[in-house]
Amino acid sequence: MAVPVVFFALFFAYPVVAIVGRGLKSDGVWQFGRIGQVLTRPDILDVLWFTSWQAFASTALTLLIALPGAYVFARFDFPGKQLLRAVVTVPFVLPTVVVGTAFLALLGRGGFLDELAGVRLDTTVWAILLAHVFFNYAVVVRTVGGLWSQLDPRQEEAARVLGAGRFAAWRRVTLPALAPAVAAAALMVFLFTFTSFGVVQILGGPGYSTLEVEIYRQTAQLLDLPTAAVLTLVQFAAVGAILAVHAWTVRRRETALRLVDPVQTARRPRGAGQWALLGGVLLTVLVLILLPLGVLVERSLDAPGGHGFDYYRALQSVDASGGTFLVAPLEAIGNSLQYAVVATVIALVVGGLAAAALTRRAGRLVRGFDALLMLPLGVSAVTVGFGFLITLDRPPLDLRTSWILVPLAQALVGVPFVVRTMLPVLRAVDGRLREAAAVLGASPLRAWREVDLPLVRRALLVAAGFAFAVSLGEFGATVFIARPDNPTLPVAVARLLGRSGELNYGQAMALSTILMLVCAASLLLLERIRPDRSGEF
Repeated sequence: MAVPVVFFALFFAYPVVAIVGRGLKSDGVWQFGRIGQVLTRPDILDVLWFTSWQAFASTALTLLIALPGAYVFARFDFPGKQLLRAVVTVPFVLPTVVVGTAFLALLGRGGFLDELAGVRLDTTVWAILLAHVFFNYAVVVRTVGGLWSQLDPRQEEAARVLGAGRFAAWRRVTLPALAPAVAAAALMVFLFTFTSFGVVQILGGPGYSTLEVEIYRQTAQLLDLPTAAVLTLVQFAAVGAILAVHAWTVRRRETALRLVDPVQTARRPRGAGQWALLGGVLLTVLVLILLPLGVLVERSLDAPGGHGFDYYRALQSVDASGGTFLVAPLEAIGNSLQYAVVATVIALVVGGLAAAALTRRAGRLVRGFDALLMLPLGVSAVTVGFGFLITLDRPPLDLRTSWILVPLAQALVGVPFVVRTMLPVLRAVDGRLREAAAVLGASPLRAWREVDLPLVRRALLVAAGFAFAVSLGEFGATVFIARPDNPTLPVAVARLLGRSGELNYGQAMALSTILMLVCAASLLLLERIRPDRSGEF
């Protein structure tokens, strides 16, 4: 546990505590009265209210739309099922900047819906809610559908034999068994929407602001660190509560059910009703997931002189960026790939050691450490990024001018995915195999190499793929620390969207399409190597 603890202490706890301390301290004295002053301001109360209700609305809408999909993927067997499963997961690994850009191309000014029916939904809450459903659809399908596929259908059949109707049997038998998974999925969706940044910043306009967006505005634009510090504490407390409840639901799901092989539960659809349900889910995937991605690609090719690769060719020129970058926008691709590779290596080392420690120890301290590893998914990335700038600025950790700063911030987001992917697989390894290797004279390192590694190799590849994808798309912290001469893809997209002009807009669409294709390729590869027990994600 030493390496993960030191890593999180230096690159997560220290920057966050430092930025909060700078905001709440005056002449070395804590000014806790600022908390009450900030939280009673009408504009801040509006931000808290909008953050909360849009998260609840996004969660409810996601469950409503995605639960039929979870059932279809769990109980039906149809051609192209694995490919479709990968397709619906693509939005989850996409950077939120790309998600916002895709819906901007679909719902914004001059977008697909505007040209088709003269309707614009950007700068409205509906665009935000739909983008959140697009992003979180796979969370419900994978979390709930994964458990649903392992529930023994004979229990529900027995209830029907005893006289219960189809709905009554489902309500009394299946729904209680699914409740922990539904709760876990709902909590994760709520977490991701409660801390939403890129989607709200691009689609919401000046009229809508979540806590994360407001922290960014108070920090980067207004330089009001006291307000940003208070909002960071509020978000930290909310995320801590969400993760605590989520951990409880996961433990309940793991211990309360008797599961069967998913192969035994999936079958071809029967009857008009089931075929209609399958058709409805396919239509939902087409409209909700494929249409925004398709429109994004189309807009990247829609140049003034006709459809072509003009915007992609413009990415090679510094002048074409209109002074947005010191280098050609195309260089952001190479920068992002290099940063993501380094971040993936860091995340695998830190997350792998953390997962190994969690499988060998128990107790409240370890459970608390497990929850700590999840905090970077919810704590303000903006706070972490700005904290990097004010803390890692003196020896022996003067990293302000070092390229490693970006991969370190990206690795913080990748570590939770590595841990959650590796942990179930490592827990499934029979400890007696390690003991046998030790009895035969193997050192702990050799026992790990000869016993654990062959069993978890595929899960390690899946963890690396997820860490690479999320590192590639990290935006909240990177927007502060990426240098103008070394921008990452998400930062480049955001800067291009922030400037007027058709060329900047087209280049943003082109870069977003490239980033989408890289993430999609990574995910399709993961689906081919994914082991049976590869964690929640």
